[in-house]
Amino acid sequence: MTSNAKAAAVRFDGVTKAFGAVVAVSDVSFTVEAGKLVTLLGPSGCGKTTTLRMIAGLEMATSGRVLIGEEDVTALPATDRDVSMVFQSYALFPHMNVIDNVSYGLVVSGIAKSTARAQAEEGLAQVGLAGYGKRLPSELSGGQQQRVAVARALVLEPQVLLFDEPLSNLDAKLRRRVREDIRELQQNLEMTSVYVTHDQEEALAVSDRVIVMRNAEIAQEGTPHDLYERPTDVFVADFVGDANLVKCEITRIDGEDATVRLGSIECTLPHRGLSAGEADLAIRPESIRLGTDASTAGIAGNVRKAVYLGSHVEYTVDTEVGDLFVTDPRADRAIVAGSSVMVTLAERGVVLVRP
Repeated sequence: MTSNAKAAAVRFDGVTKAFGAVVAVSDVSFTVEAGKLVTLLGPSGCGKTTTLRMIAGLEMATSGRVLIGEEDVTALPATDRDVSMVFQSYALFPHMNVIDNVSYGLVVSGIAKSTARAQAEEGLAQVGLAGYGKRLPSELSGGQQQRVAVARALVLEPQVLLFDEPLSNLDAKLRRRVREDIRELQQNLEMTSVYVTHDQEEALAVSDRVIVMRNAEIAQEGTPHDLYERPTDVFVADFVGDANLVKCEITRIDGEDATVRLGSIECTLPHRGLSAGEADLAIRPESIRLGTDASTAGIAGNVRKAVYLGSHVEYTVDTEVGDLFVTDPRADRAIVAGSSVMVTLAERGVVLVRP
């Protein structure tokens, strides 16, 4: 399979989906560019899966428009949309071998069995499963079954490929490997893809852009870098990666910058539209520095917990601004619990956020 010439953009224009009195998606608008992978990220019940199902045609919008390419597909059923989905449960036919599972959609669409089989074999090779065609799904590992599900969707060469929590049934190491495989395939084939997950690390790893959803609405949209480095509010800062959320005081506004006081620390940060007075500050755990020299200027603290995790140490530190969660890669120089420390902040990973 070469790059997908049929790849098309997906656009939501003021889309709402209600189930009776319950609004699952509320006036949502976004665009997925052709050939890009966009992830819908958020907690359970935020509307991300309903949004994905409206792209697939498995749910119909209550109002607004859904477009694939230049075509308004809002009222089209799933069978009339050029879309394929990779399900969380894999949805493989247990009585069919791998090659028959992968070629099934092609055969149903009217392609000759010999041609469908050849395309299915190419699809299996694409996902690293060449030679597995005669095996039954029960003879494969979970990761291999997921790859078969991806191959089955890819061989149809749809305009849009959808992933519904595709890695949730895999263990941590396998999730990392399979998500890398999915991302590499998507980029090589230039396939327009929409990916749903509640796992923020997974979203950051596979996406060109991420749409964070909250309570049926879009909380923030941007690149993985934007969302991690510049979350707009407390919810996004807390959901996308770990963050210490503390109260601070903006003492002065000067152009685009704010002078911010946190305990005995003063720093300059972009004000991001906030005014002088009490404000919320998001601090990434890796952006906190701990020192044992009492003469260092900073916030005095006490290490309540120190957990060695091989590649790094995690600390819980009691301070005047609250408990701080800290990660430190210097695992060979761990600070023991009960130690007094001085807390300082790195330039990166400290940002003012809206409530």
